[in-house]
Amino acid sequence: MSSVVISGDTSGSITLAAPAVSGLNTATLPAATGTVMVSGNMPAFSAYNSNSQSVSNASYTKIQFNTKEFDTNSCYDNTTNYRFTPTVAGYYQVNLAIGNGSGNATGYTLGLIYKNGSAFKTNLGQPSVNGPSTSVSAIIQMNGSTDYLEGYWYQNSGGALNTGSGQQYTVFSAAMIRNS
Repeated sequence: MSSVVISGDTSGSITLAAPAVSGLNTATLPAATGTVMVSGNMPAFSAYNSNSQSVSNASYTKIQFNTKEFDTNSCYDNTTNYRFTPTVAGYYQVNLAIGNGSGNATGYTLGLIYKNGSAFKTNLGQPSVNGPSTSVSAIIQMNGSTDYLEGYWYQNSGGALNTGSGQQYTVFSAAMIRNS
């Protein structure tokens, strides 16, 4: 395998190595100043609520996504604030799905992605039997330092409802798709 090493003016270096297989491989760098993103520095996480959480009628409630499936940059807090605070500025694909674990109910539900403590993206849903009743998906720009995201649920069934529990019913995830 051939490689090219480029040394920095004062320290550090970059090594470009060709794969040990036949064929032509091309990497094109953009004509722009910025950070080249590689899989090692692109934050991503997925978390779910492992316990049913009671949500009062006609109230906006932050859901406690308390179990991480993965968290590549340790950006998701699953014990205190239940929020995602990415450390790299960029655009993130964000997904929220909240299931009704209480069975059939009347009224409607709202899944809400909060950004910096305020409702930012939302979607209307209907309570159903043990399945996702509301889901929201959006691309959201984050500054990589102070911006954070949280998942909320609103329901107006006339009484308290429990969220579904487990990775198939109540899930919050995000992955960086490009830098700013």
